[in-house]
Amino acid sequence: MTSPLPRKTSLYPWLAIRLALLAAASASILLLAPHADAKKSKPDDLAYAPTYAMPAAPVPQANGGIFQASHGYAPLTSGARAAQVGDVITIMLVERTQASKSTAANTDRSGSIGLSPPATGLFSKLFSSSDVAASGSQDFSGAGKASQSNSLSGEVTVTVAQVFPNGTMLVKGQKALTLNRGDEFIQISGLVRAADITPDNRVLSTRVADAKITYSGKGEIARASRQGWLSRFFSIISPF
Repeated sequence: MTSPLPRKTSLYPWLAIRLALLAAASASILLLAPHADAKKSKPDDLAYAPTYAMPAAPVPQANGGIFQASHGYAPLTSGARAAQVGDVITIMLVERTQASKSTAANTDRSGSIGLSPPATGLFSKLFSSSDVAASGSQDFSGAGKASQSNSLSGEVTVTVAQVFPNGTMLVKGQKALTLNRGDEFIQISGLVRAADITPDNRVLSTRVADAKITYSGKGEIARASRQGWLSRFFSIISPF
């Protein structure tokens, strides 16, 4: 008596289950990882911490001259403009951008061909009107349009973090607002020319070179504007 042959087990169901578990694990890792849109600066970011003036050097003994370099020097026409590390400058935010783009395309092509078969003779029975006439046409049209606009206004007072030999100053700072439904903060950094500073220590944000402006927040309002974790999960695993 022969023993029954061992039953062959298909590997396809196990392979499908393993692939499904692998996809679920990958999606979970992506959900737990920091979201790309949520990767923003924090209110306590040290990169935007205020810069304080350095302690004054010991005052040397007077040499009998009227001008003493140790007491500091400012030109007569400069007034009280910021010029040293630790001085404050008010940045007036007047940012406004608008962009639009549109494209359109339209093509049309058609063609036809015909041949008159012999009405009499040996070949008259081999051809019909449907065998010798052909026509075709092709039509395509497409259009696209995109537009975007941004506006930001307000004032942020920052400090001078560094003064370069040519007189250009690196400024940076932030403003934090605590509201009843969350917190909002504005962070800004960039390069400012001394010539662009007004007598009352103000400068337009459009005059700030290499400007980095961040307006963000946290709380109920910020959470309501973000996508939920389940929606992000299906967005990650969806192939469409």
